[in-house]
Amino acid sequence: MSKRTQQVADEVQRILGEAIQYEVKDPRVGFATVVGVEISADLQHAKVRISVMGDPEQQQETMRALEHAKGYLRRQVAQGLRHMRSVPELRLVLDSSLAYSQHIDELLYGIKAEEQAQGDEEKGDAEKGDDNKAA
Repeated sequence: MSKRTQQVADEVQRILGEAIQYEVKDPRVGFATVVGVEISADLQHAKVRISVMGDPEQQQETMRALEHAKGYLRRQVAQGLRHMRSVPELRLVLDSSLAYSQHIDELLYGIKAEEQAQGDEEKGDAEKGDDNKAA
């Protein structure tokens, strides 16, 4: 990706993030965050990765609402990128990497807690052994 393409992608991400967070009034839009934007080399197409908090049903409902607001979002991008001749066509994609990383964090936390509990048990057994020797 060229420096120019990356700059446009970053600006599109900023514009869409603000628009979704502060301007889209649809009650179906839950807690949605623009995680990343990938723009084609010709600047005609933008893949917008969106992370949505909530269960799968809430996520799908939010994505439907954002799909419905896509025209408005594209106009916001057009206003923010006035210096460009054309505005990229937006393709909104649900990004599940955040949910996946949370799942991994939970698994690692569970393993750590389990190891700590085993360590505490072993420590308790060792102390009991010391008590028996002292008696």
